[in-house]
Amino acid sequence: MTRTYSIERVRNIGIMAHIDAGKTTTTERILYYTGITYKMGEVDEGTAVMDWMAQEQERGITITSAATTCYWNNHRINIIDTPGHVDFTAEVERSLRVLDGAVVLLCGVGGVEPQSETVWRQADKYRVPRICYINKMDRIGVDPERALEQIKSRLAAKPLAIQIPLGREEYFRGIVDLVNMKEYDWGTDLIGTDFVVKEVAAERRAEVRQKRSEMLEQLSDADEHIMEKYLEGSEMTAEDIKRAIRKATIAGKVVPVLYGASFRNKGVHPLLDAIVDYLPAPVDIPPVVGHHPRTHQVETRKASDDEPFSALVFKLQNDLFMGSLAFFRVYSGKARLGSVFYNSVKDEEERVSRLLEMHANKRKEVKEIFAGDIMAMGTVKNLSTGDTLCAKNRPIVLESIKFPEPVVSMTIEPRSKAGHAKLHNALAKLAKEDPTVKIMQDPQTGQNLVYGMGELHIEILMDRMSREFGVQANLGKPQVAYKETILKAAEGEGKYIRQIGVKSQYGHCRLTIEPLPRGEGFKFINKVKSGLIPAEFIPAIEDGAKESLEFGILAGFPMTDIKVTLKDGSSSETDSTPVAFKIAATMAFKEAAQKAGPVLLEPIMKLEVVSPDEYLGDISGDLNARRGKIEGVEMRGGSRVTKALVPLAEMFGYATILRTLTQGRGVFSMEFFEYETTPLQVMEGIVARIEGRVSYSGV
Repeated sequence: MTRTYSIERVRNIGIMAHIDAGKTTTTERILYYTGITYKMGEVDEGTAVMDWMAQEQERGITITSAATTCYWNNHRINIIDTPGHVDFTAEVERSLRVLDGAVVLLCGVGGVEPQSETVWRQADKYRVPRICYINKMDRIGVDPERALEQIKSRLAAKPLAIQIPLGREEYFRGIVDLVNMKEYDWGTDLIGTDFVVKEVAAERRAEVRQKRSEMLEQLSDADEHIMEKYLEGSEMTAEDIKRAIRKATIAGKVVPVLYGASFRNKGVHPLLDAIVDYLPAPVDIPPVVGHHPRTHQVETRKASDDEPFSALVFKLQNDLFMGSLAFFRVYSGKARLGSVFYNSVKDEEERVSRLLEMHANKRKEVKEIFAGDIMAMGTVKNLSTGDTLCAKNRPIVLESIKFPEPVVSMTIEPRSKAGHAKLHNALAKLAKEDPTVKIMQDPQTGQNLVYGMGELHIEILMDRMSREFGVQANLGKPQVAYKETILKAAEGEGKYIRQIGVKSQYGHCRLTIEPLPRGEGFKFINKVKSGLIPAEFIPAIEDGAKESLEFGILAGFPMTDIKVTLKDGSSSETDSTPVAFKIAATMAFKEAAQKAGPVLLEPIMKLEVVSPDEYLGDISGDLNARRGKIEGVEMRGGSRVTKALVPLAEMFGYATILRTLTQGRGVFSMEFFEYETTPLQVMEGIVARIEGRVSYSGV
């Protein structure tokens, strides 16, 4: 097997940003200029190649991450175009897990917006090197200097401006490349293929030299070789500077910043050059780390075709013709069509019947894959997002992907009795494809509940069920996905003694529960004295405690952030069974939870409202009435930006209210921030509404 492109010439990148910053538009230009498409797709016209879903084309937004491959300057670039809407943040999370680099787009007018901060934090988590592309330089009110300052202040990054814009707003013509000391001038060309690369104009040389000197001074702080030449006053070649920028970018010391107007087809060619020049190849990032599925010893895999095969499944997608597609990133090794992959997470084997190179929803069959590739497999059976595929004789389990918890739920019922089976089947397939979708049953009413990241998320699910599965269903009003936790430590005892037929059952344990810091989830510790409870029953006790978390004691919401310690117990040589100990653990947990000061947790959202100055008072008053905490107000391009933390429960229907308050001139964006304890008065109302209680005395 031979490669078409060496692994050093492969780039795996993502395009990510706040909604409406121009991600898909930029990707469409990249595909056009690299010769993959013969015509530019437009988001507004519903013709974007990367927005292939009907729902994306109708709404003009990206909903699912789409993968494609293009070629530039003898390099292969695998691109994942990600959504910008907060409801689909899981698509960004799963993409960043398998990417080597990213292009973060910022709107030249809006600067660093809320979802920009979110994707930046996600990239920080996975240590993904980035370059910034300040888009929409042709827009009225563009302020690239403010965007640079916000990269420093809001993202805590070190922007390195390697270009300066030629004009701005309607006079934006191109850029000056500070590395090569050349002007890229598109003039009035509408297609963007005809541009002039020329020497810096005489009237700009002084400014350009000054900006280049500032760039080199900043770069010298990150690279010793550049520092030596800078201090000596030696002339530096473009190759020297590129090498230093690349090294500093991969190390996370700087973030190169470029400018453009993708919709006007200006600035994309230098962006492609920067992707090739500054973002890492698979060999430039540290070897991937995992563990052996049986010995749990640390295993590593280098990005090499000669290493044992390893790959991570990061996305599943339902397909009308193939049933299910599994997207995966190959970290090491190589494989052919017909190979058998070992799923080390599930201890199963998967034969590869079809290997596919994806171009949005189109596909090209290939016969072999190599380290660094992002590919898809057709007709998969039992794969899940986060599974590891590897060689059975050299198994490894790679770190999976952690997804945010859904914060909104709605009741969902089929429109006819005959539709129950089809509804459950459709929901199961969609939940397998999207890990942020959860299906549960309301313990109080027995109704089906669908959980998602927001109202739009669930609305899209309904649309997909109708179009792809032919299932019609009714949705109830959106509900907040509350959780329950405890405020103090408490102890409980459970003893299960029953005669079932001729068989006796005996289980007895004493548990202590105590609160954990927010976001810690569940921990179980065994401190029982040796001999009191046989070791084979300990997992059953842990399972009983864990299952008790699913339905809280206040209002039936899932419990979280609790540590359970097994302190004591007893057993019977003849009558003890795992089932008995599991039930005993459930009894002990419930007794302890009732004494531990149970409380409700509600999701708090980070809100940003942009409006004209005259409506600031009305907006602030309305947010205070919604239990909001205003964190700050700032000016942005002639508008007031109000930032606040507000409970999700108070935000349903806010779009209509904001339009009324601002005469249609205000816009807002909102994303999940954290779970926080619900105020007592509000909690009493929720509990009374759900369980018919009139008072609460758990604290």
